[in-house]
Amino acid sequence: MHTSSTVRPGLHEPVLAGVVTALVGFTSSFAVVLAGLRATGASPEQAASGLLALTAVVGLGIVLLALRFRLPVTLSWSTPGAALLAGASIPAGGWPAAVGAFLVTGLLFALTGAVPWLGRVVARIPQHLAQAMLAGVLLPLCLAPFQSLGTIPLLVLPVIAVWLAASAVIPKWAVPLALVAALVVIGLQLARDGTGIDPADLVPTPVFTVPVLDPAAVVGIALPLYVVTMASQNLPGVAVLKSFGYRTPWRPALAVTGAGTALVAPFGGHAVNLAALSAALSAGEGAGEDRDRRWIAALTAGFSYLVLAAVSGALVVVVGAAPAGLVEAVAGLALISTMATAVTAAFGDATGRMSGAVTFLLAASGLSVLGIGGAFWALVGGLVVRATLERTTRPRPRGRH
Repeated sequence: MHTSSTVRPGLHEPVLAGVVTALVGFTSSFAVVLAGLRATGASPEQAASGLLALTAVVGLGIVLLALRFRLPVTLSWSTPGAALLAGASIPAGGWPAAVGAFLVTGLLFALTGAVPWLGRVVARIPQHLAQAMLAGVLLPLCLAPFQSLGTIPLLVLPVIAVWLAASAVIPKWAVPLALVAALVVIGLQLARDGTGIDPADLVPTPVFTVPVLDPAAVVGIALPLYVVTMASQNLPGVAVLKSFGYRTPWRPALAVTGAGTALVAPFGGHAVNLAALSAALSAGEGAGEDRDRRWIAALTAGFSYLVLAAVSGALVVVVGAAPAGLVEAVAGLALISTMATAVTAAFGDATGRMSGAVTFLLAASGLSVLGIGGAFWALVGGLVVRATLERTTRPRPRGRH
């Protein structure tokens, strides 16, 4: 073939897998990130800055780890964390307090890698409670597509139809294709209304915010963000790589994600972590038969994220022009699969269903006490119920393992 002189045999597989990893990871959840940042007080410019910073640092972090360890380790932003933010309220200290909470989250990631016992403490949090908290946080977002049917049916129906059809045929592309459908709908709406877009607005611009350490925001945002990201992203990310025969460089990875989160926090980024679902795209057989060369897929994904960072501003501008409810519908569709998994894990064990139910309901309630959001109280409530009502039903541990 003509390309044989420029592409080594077999190299096209990991390269293509890397591009797909970045495209799927970015397009399937960037709307969730924007929704989460806006919900915690970011202006449109600050939310765009956060997406730019996250995309760039994710790309740089992947390149660094791939070159250093020659393993298909990929990073992402915390989609469950962004969903948690979307269900939260603006902290009393406003956007600067949220940024301060993001900074604390990054420090906690780095500390977890440096102090082994902290990682063990996180691992001891009952998995079904962490998943119940996540499911409760996701519920309002996952309702958005169907609530939009009552307000903008003609706009949201094509998006849901594309998502449903793609889910049946090519599931991993279902959300990206739904996003394309939404962008087409937005474009048609703008053309009909004669609304123009200033080309200068399409260039992404970083916006710096001085972090403010507010105790309520640290407890109500940073701690739940840390727990849900560790439980739903970092730990599963390790498991995904292990399933393909790779050992995650745990401490260096957490050092990179922790430093990356702290770096992007003042620019609006909420959390960087090990990729979980998209990790399989670079580490699996789709990245080539030669397992020793699949790290090239991760490297390609890193460079692809850097390219996506350059066009993130244009996507934010177009999404910002969307009719009310349409972007939230896309975000909700992107999270339905995650919520289904979380609900299954939360209620799969009959002995923990009561604590799981309390955690789920508290997280979904939107409760706020002392300026601290419902995600934190959901975890506290679930632990209290587990310690009181379910203590006698849990089997005793048998020896050490």
